[in-house]
Amino acid sequence: MLDKNSKIYVAGHHGLVGSAIWNNLKSRGYNNLVGRSHKELDLLDPIAVRNFFDDEQPDAVVLAAAHVGGIMANLNYRADFIYQNLQIQQNVIGESFRHNVKKLLFLGSTCIYPRMAPQPMKEESLLTSELEYTNEPYAIAKIAGLKMCESFSLQYGCNYIAVMPTNLYGPNDNFHLENSHVLPAMIRKVHLAKCLNECDWDAVRKDINLRPVEGVDGSNTDDEILAELSKFGITPEAVTLWGTGKPMREFLWSEEMADASVHVLLNVDFKDTYAHGDKEVRNCHINVGTGKELSIKELAEKVVREVGFKGELRWDTSKPDGTPRKLTDVTKLNNLGWHHKVEIDEGVHRLYEWYKLGICINHQTN
Repeated sequence: MLDKNSKIYVAGHHGLVGSAIWNNLKSRGYNNLVGRSHKELDLLDPIAVRNFFDDEQPDAVVLAAAHVGGIMANLNYRADFIYQNLQIQQNVIGESFRHNVKKLLFLGSTCIYPRMAPQPMKEESLLTSELEYTNEPYAIAKIAGLKMCESFSLQYGCNYIAVMPTNLYGPNDNFHLENSHVLPAMIRKVHLAKCLNECDWDAVRKDINLRPVEGVDGSNTDDEILAELSKFGITPEAVTLWGTGKPMREFLWSEEMADASVHVLLNVDFKDTYAHGDKEVRNCHINVGTGKELSIKELAEKVVREVGFKGELRWDTSKPDGTPRKLTDVTKLNNLGWHHKVEIDEGVHRLYEWYKLGICINHQTN
């Protein structure tokens, strides 16, 4: 078991989940934490990763680092998604084994499940039929990661556990229009449309100075900014989102994902993740979610209400929807002692407040 003096390496500690896990561990009194930014340690470089493990000798590892993005990024950069994630996992899990790490927690994604998996998706649905095409490379990488954890634990007696979170959102989310996930992208699009609708150009410029869009920032002309934002479906009159709005999705507040992850890290061992007595041990990963879903259209309407946008919500049905449903069965996690608390309405409110605060703070410091 890990104690308060155990050295824990959090890979990806500046990211959405990694930062939340770092803060959660701190709040529980685990202060011997190690983190490296991408500039300090390139996880794609096997020699750099080995040298890091030689120097730090961590007792436990949380692998929250990954190359991630939404449908557009997954479609356009398929090689990057499979190569970079496989390489990160290979390096970090391999060095964890070579350096006798006591406990490893690997973070995956529920996109590992088949496109048409029975709903809600149980852990046993893994590898039963074909994956969703749009994120297949990323899903295959994550499946490889969880199977590495499973296989090292079965063959060598390691204590490596894989958790598969549903769609996450929260503080430190990625709001870049080109490659962010659905909820942060939606909040930013609706926020910008509201600013345009109200002719609040000062607010528009503050926003895109903080996060330029394809090189366009607050120094560009009104017409240049309007032209660029319209490419992403953002106009004073309407916000246009991809697809039909019909797909059902489940969303989990990132700080709750962190709490679930730390709960598993501290209280669950590999032997607790499967039924004993089976000849074939598989599906030892753990789903992490709320077990609740809503349509993308319902989510968009909640965001429009929260932001206060008075324009129209439109759908570009020529664009892909992605997987029709992705609801997790969280029975296994609940039985291991963890349940969610933050519901989607509260979460949307919290995320928009965090987003506005970030723009305000950045403007004041510049």
